[in-house]
Amino acid sequence: MTDFPKLDVSRLKTRSIHDRKSKVDRSGFAAPWKKGGLFSDYLASLPGILAADDFISVADAVAAAVRNDHLVMLGMGGHAIKVGLSPLIVDLMERGVIKLIAVNGSVMVHDTEVAMVGATSEDVAASLGDGSFGVTGETNSLINKAARKAAESGLGLGRALGLALLEKEFPYNKDSVFASAARLGIPVTVHMALGTDVYHIHPEADGAALGKASLDDFQTFCSAVSQLEKGVYINLGSAVILPEVFLKAVTLVRNLGYSLNDITTVNMDFIRHYRPQTNVVSRPTAEGGRGFSLVGHHELMFPLLCAAVIERIA
Repeated sequence: MTDFPKLDVSRLKTRSIHDRKSKVDRSGFAAPWKKGGLFSDYLASLPGILAADDFISVADAVAAAVRNDHLVMLGMGGHAIKVGLSPLIVDLMERGVIKLIAVNGSVMVHDTEVAMVGATSEDVAASLGDGSFGVTGETNSLINKAARKAAESGLGLGRALGLALLEKEFPYNKDSVFASAARLGIPVTVHMALGTDVYHIHPEADGAALGKASLDDFQTFCSAVSQLEKGVYINLGSAVILPEVFLKAVTLVRNLGYSLNDITTVNMDFIRHYRPQTNVVSRPTAEGGRGFSLVGHHELMFPLLCAAVIERIA
């Protein structure tokens, strides 16, 4: 049997807590909430530690970009619309906070339906069995007509859809990101993958038109990224498409000689995905800047961030 004699711990060298460096001290502790307090009090009460510290840093970065007239760009997936964030996004556009919005193809569906009837998000499980999922005539027809017009005119897919919604004077255009952006003259760029969205199965779908219009939007997006120095890019809930699009735009503009050595990137989602963490948070800021990952449900985290930004720019 192998013998392992007991160590003589009486010889352990100790040091004083007064000489040791600690990563946490009470100056960063949370403060108890007082009834009737202001939202600014709530922000000040958060612990200056880990995710709470990151949250405040992101709000500060967005506010600093706005004050110094640098770009704040929002990329998002369809879930942001489906959890009711459209009014907040429109408000930030109207305040001059967000200067460009990039979306995947599903956002066109949900935003168009919100504008038309004030409701969206089919029950896929209930309609997939009989083949009725995704065949809503009005939604698909409007998007595909906008795509053809965008390809013919060079407007870009996002701009063409926004103008189409305004032209129809739908009752809930005020809650539409596309219609509001068109009204305000703010670009919305659509980055779709053929076959991923319901309007692709519609008889009016034109792959050439959709591809041309989306590529025009990609070029607009790249142009905006070339001006992102000292600005902020937020990826809200896109796990694959927009992180890949952002990374390609970053390499293109750097190849063309534009500086992206001082940018802030943020990924917001309720779990950590590989591509957003790598392609938004880590890789683009490796040459300079800061990347943050704020984990939490969109319907909670994004309203908190919007309110924190507004407090800082008011």
